[in-house]
Amino acid sequence: MVVPPLLRAVIMGPPGSGKGTVSARIIKHFGMKHLSSGDLLRDNMQKKTGFPRTVAQAEALDKECQIDTVIDLDVPFETIKCRLTARWIHPASGRVYNLEFSPPKVQGVDDITGEPLVQRDDDKPETVTKRLQAYAVQTKPVLEYYRERGLLKSFSGTETNKIWPHIYAFLQTKLPDVSQKGAATPR
Repeated sequence: MVVPPLLRAVIMGPPGSGKGTVSARIIKHFGMKHLSSGDLLRDNMQKKTGFPRTVAQAEALDKECQIDTVIDLDVPFETIKCRLTARWIHPASGRVYNLEFSPPKVQGVDDITGEPLVQRDDDKPETVTKRLQAYAVQTKPVLEYYRERGLLKSFSGTETNKIWPHIYAFLQTKLPDVSQKGAATPR
């Protein structure tokens, strides 16, 4: 029996940088498990138990398990602001539309039900700006912490589809691709 290699990776990036998309692709190609800190944060905030994103948290994580690599999605804040403020959702189904690259057929209306779309408070321009500023202040020391330990690998760009091939190539040096063999383009 062959035991697949274990890789503990942390994916960091501002809200809207593509962490969820990249995580889904890593799961597909490398068979890894995914824990979303955003989901954990929202859950902890609901329970009022908190979830700091600090150097102290990184140090505590190091005590619990060895992190092998930290993937940093370095996406310009202006790009993210455009992405997030163009995002509208259909609350009942969770369908997401983006006015820039996947708009509804009729503006402001869900394609399937015809019900109105809404913009989450988190996606409103003033909130997005505050979230991005908070991310920059809070995570710069954490990124530096991982850089000093030789664990940080940054991937810069404005589109997940352009960043992903570089992340894929990097991870191939650490793990075998477990997805369909012979696929021409890893997506």
